[in-house]
Amino acid sequence: MAEVTKKRSSAPVISPRKIRLAALLAVMGPGIIAGLSDDDPAGITTYSVLGANYGYQMLWVLVASTIALILFQDLGARIGVVTRQGLIGLVRQKYGARSGTLSAIALIVANIGTMTAEFAGIAAAGQLFGTSKYVTVPIAALLVSFLVLRGSFKRVEKVFFILSGVFLAYVIAGFMSHPHWGEAVKGMVVPSMPFTRDAIYIATATLGTTLAPWGLAFIQSYAVDKRLTRDDLKLLRVDVWTGSLLTGVIGFFVVVTCAATLHERNIKITDAANAAAALEPLAGTLAKELFAIGLIGAALLAASILPLSTAYSVSDLTGRPAALDDGPKEAPLFYATFGAITLVSAILILIPGVPLITVLVVTQVLNACLLLPLLGYMYGISRDKRLMGEYASTPTMRIVYGIIISLVAICIGCMLWFTVTG
Repeated sequence: MAEVTKKRSSAPVISPRKIRLAALLAVMGPGIIAGLSDDDPAGITTYSVLGANYGYQMLWVLVASTIALILFQDLGARIGVVTRQGLIGLVRQKYGARSGTLSAIALIVANIGTMTAEFAGIAAAGQLFGTSKYVTVPIAALLVSFLVLRGSFKRVEKVFFILSGVFLAYVIAGFMSHPHWGEAVKGMVVPSMPFTRDAIYIATATLGTTLAPWGLAFIQSYAVDKRLTRDDLKLLRVDVWTGSLLTGVIGFFVVVTCAATLHERNIKITDAANAAAALEPLAGTLAKELFAIGLIGAALLAASILPLSTAYSVSDLTGRPAALDDGPKEAPLFYATFGAITLVSAILILIPGVPLITVLVVTQVLNACLLLPLLGYMYGISRDKRLMGEYASTPTMRIVYGIIISLVAICIGCMLWFTVTG
């Protein structure tokens, strides 16, 4: 008996700190992956133009957008864990089949356009290294398809984390550009903006690309797919806040890189690939290559998640929710949707003479039109005690959500006005 007691006492004792760290690592995923995927080629392009055209002056817009992202990503993750349903499925349940169907159709069309932008980012970055889009785009499409079709949930999540690491390239490029840190801090805390059409448009685009509809749909479904429970909510909040803050940090370094180099020399750009090419004579070949590598990694991450977000939404709408651990035979609609979105988007970018700018503008308008009702639906779900129980939003948070939704409505109204009249 004494020998048994001795053996038991010799067992290693795990410290509470290690237990908490292990628990956090088990929960991590939805927030960081959903947050960083918002820094896709469309986002990097928007931040690049913001920095190149306006320097540090409008960094406060990125700060405000990041705060909105934190609050609504947090809300989406909480709704997913508590209700065990995706966003589009809940919209159908609470607001009716018509609302759910229209939301899903708008999401599908917008996601095809945005997915085309991801492949455009891969094509443009590849061309900076002398590789044709007819090589890079098919390879990228095959890679993301193979990842999802052949991988288990845990394996896919590990690849997402690896891809997320490429965003360090923008942090390094930011320091290499030697920005004016004092001006950057001032731009973050002192609201200032020229009252011009272009300034209002880029401010709205910054909000829209940071708080993307597909990202809101993804984080909710992904939290469900990860099988997180209400006991995980506190740690999940750490994950969500970390991911959203990292999104803002990456955006910050993209803006200051372009502000310190392109804006200082009054160089105008139209996309992130232009920014990377323009950086070479200003900050060196390494800065250009880091910017291009970051663009490729961002595009691959978003190109994996966008069709995944769409597949989750279509499956939820039809009442046949699916998970990454399900095989193609168990969830044919889920995988067919993923494959169709990927294939159509890759073909679009490979068509000679396709009006890519028109596709991107229409997509941006669709995303804007979709964002506002989705935020409204999330607000309504958050205060529904029948669905959320004790996790329903408090009166104070309803006011905060309402303020953000109102600001989004004003921004979107301005963008649509300039789009229609411009």
